[in-house]
Amino acid sequence: MTTLDAYGPDCDPRDLRRLGVMALDLAGACLAQHIDAYGDLPAETRRQALLARVNIFIDHNLGDPELNPADIAAHHHMSVRSLHTLFRQQEETVAASIRRRRLERCHADLTDPRLRRRSIGAIAARWGFLRPPEFSRAFRARYGVPPRELRQTALGGVSDAERAAPRDK
Repeated sequence: MTTLDAYGPDCDPRDLRRLGVMALDLAGACLAQHIDAYGDLPAETRRQALLARVNIFIDHNLGDPELNPADIAAHHHMSVRSLHTLFRQQEETVAASIRRRRLERCHADLTDPRLRRRSIGAIAARWGFLRPPEFSRAFRARYGVPPRELRQTALGGVSDAERAAPRDK
């Protein structure tokens, strides 16, 4: 909940509604836990609170190329099967959610003028993509254009001086 102000401006109205529901579920679960009434919460509220905690964990660890369902499940003291069951009512699987979020972060960074000197490979690695060809294929499949083309379109092309300048790591 402490990062809502940072991510909120980048969210569409549907995401904001979903975040609002998740924030209420988390607040209710937190309060119930403090007064020893967590077990009295409706099962759906407990499920939503757990899903919110899992999603926050995923968002905070997107840059870890080793992030996977087994690690997420272990961190939340649950089985991988339970994690997949938790995501069954979502639009995508755990792995698909991780991949989509990473690609969204890459897209945002590639179109951010402040990061125009950072290499595409560095941006991809920042969000957990260590193999450039894999990143390029996934990015093209999601957005219909290669990362370089998106960046050139969004930022009005990259000059020769910028290409020759040392890049941030």
